[in-house]
Amino acid sequence: MPTPLLQADRLYKRYGTSLAVEDLSFEIAPGECLGVIGPNGAGKTTTIRACLGLTLPDAGTIRYLLPGYDRPLQMPRDALAVKAQLGVVSQSDTLDPDFSCAENLEVYGRYFGLARAEIAARVPALLEFAALTHKAQAKPGELSGGMRRRLSLARALVNDPRLLLLDEPTTGLDPQARHLMWERLQRLLQQGKSILLTTHFMDEAERLCSRLLVIDHGRKIAEGRPRALIAEHLEPEVVEVYGVGAAALRDAPLAALAARVEQSGETLFFYTRDARPLLAQLAAMPQLRTLHRPANLEDLFLKLTGRQIREDS
Repeated sequence: MPTPLLQADRLYKRYGTSLAVEDLSFEIAPGECLGVIGPNGAGKTTTIRACLGLTLPDAGTIRYLLPGYDRPLQMPRDALAVKAQLGVVSQSDTLDPDFSCAENLEVYGRYFGLARAEIAARVPALLEFAALTHKAQAKPGELSGGMRRRLSLARALVNDPRLLLLDEPTTGLDPQARHLMWERLQRLLQQGKSILLTTHFMDEAERLCSRLLVIDHGRKIAEGRPRALIAEHLEPEVVEVYGVGAAALRDAPLAALAARVEQSGETLFFYTRDARPLLAQLAAMPQLRTLHRPANLEDLFLKLTGRQIREDS
């Protein structure tokens, strides 16, 4: 196994009487994308803030094993040395509205002590990477949401970081903008970058992440490769049933044909290892609509964390 770039060991963080992070451990290897998923209030953003030295854990350690150092660097003690090799995209838009796209990159590069000539050489490639060459002189307020997120990603790359920490980087984007962002992130992984990614989009997690960390109430409840987690926790086939009278089927005899039945609103989810007997009976109920599909990450997420909506705390 390669030496990890980041190791978090038994992190705890309490706010008042609430534990935001509890006994949380994980690591990130070079060239991998670790996805952190969980409901609102699960502790995802607190975890990233701790990794950045912005939140001090009450207990536990965060160590970076970066090339060029003969010892592990620890947060927050070695924050300046660590941040020099990190790239960050936060949930909120932190672009400077008074600067153009090119100027946002140039000014940010100076924070890392880069020479003006070096920054000037990097800016055209970063704008091209973000598909913003034609918007070099435009200000953030003139850009679409997708363009601003790509500019934030380009800015996070100005110091050529080894590890990127991305906190829900595609929230609020339309499908086309999300797909373009995914393509850029996949390109970075192919270049050997490592990524710590929090996301609410299960399709995003499945596309980008080599491993997933599922957390709830600040604790790790599952960890592993996406397809392996699905195989471990779920039946392989799902039949969704909705329409007039669908909810009543939960207590009907045909429910025994599934290993597990869940309900969300007026839709029933039948989880099974062989959907054929169930589909045969449902075929005699033309008033119902059905969808037969393989189990996916959304099913995993809902099984492990529940279907009840949680408000931001």
